[in-house]
Amino acid sequence: MDFSTDPSHEEVVRETRALADRFSLDYWYDIDQTEAYPEAFVDAFADAGWFGTAIPAEYGGKGLGVTEAALLLHAICESGAGTSGASPIHLAIFPPDPIVKHGSERMRERYLPKLATGELRMSFGVTEARAGTDTSRIETQAERDGDGWRLNGEKAWLSNAQHAQKALILARTSLRNPAKPLLGLTLFFADLDPDHCTLEVIDKLGRNAVDSNRLVMTDLYVADDDVVGEVGRGFYHLLDGLNSERILI
Repeated sequence: MDFSTDPSHEEVVRETRALADRFSLDYWYDIDQTEAYPEAFVDAFADAGWFGTAIPAEYGGKGLGVTEAALLLHAICESGAGTSGASPIHLAIFPPDPIVKHGSERMRERYLPKLATGELRMSFGVTEARAGTDTSRIETQAERDGDGWRLNGEKAWLSNAQHAQKALILARTSLRNPAKPLLGLTLFFADLDPDHCTLEVIDKLGRNAVDSNRLVMTDLYVADDDVVGEVGRGFYHLLDGLNSERILI
């Protein structure tokens, strides 16, 4: 790699590669074979502050950007960890972006410092089996309940959800308008409350160390304080996470 334009990039790669190299190829072979979550690896990166790579410094993060995050994940993969190592760190870096850019100040102060340290861990729930690739056709509904909302519906392919306390959930808060089908979707930062959420691990081929899940929500309550951005414009807020995710992948 050519770091001549920004020597700090070399430092990111050097530090993260040194940390990743503490975990041998045998470690990764064993967790892949046993489908065990790489707890020690994930904790090491959380303790070193890399969960907060792209979280602003005023909220306890490193205040870096997508370029540095991409270099970090490349170095993890190059160490031999592959996607089993990169995915759980990836899932700590890109999902907070909509909160950083569209969350209220109260939301940012409440959650970003905990996300930066790994004290709070999150997942990401958008995909639904019947909607396929047309996000405008998701069927999860959010209905008003006092100073909050009740969510009902199913999501698929939530990575890391077995190890998360909250998830960004996209739900429909008004009827689909064929002329503007992506309006009326709202983004919620919801608790994965076991009394109202059922998580089921999806059996899959590859990346066995990181869980993928189906989620069923039944009357899951989310307070207004945990709505990300503007009601009805959640898909557009979500893009700030999805666009960076594509670069990191």
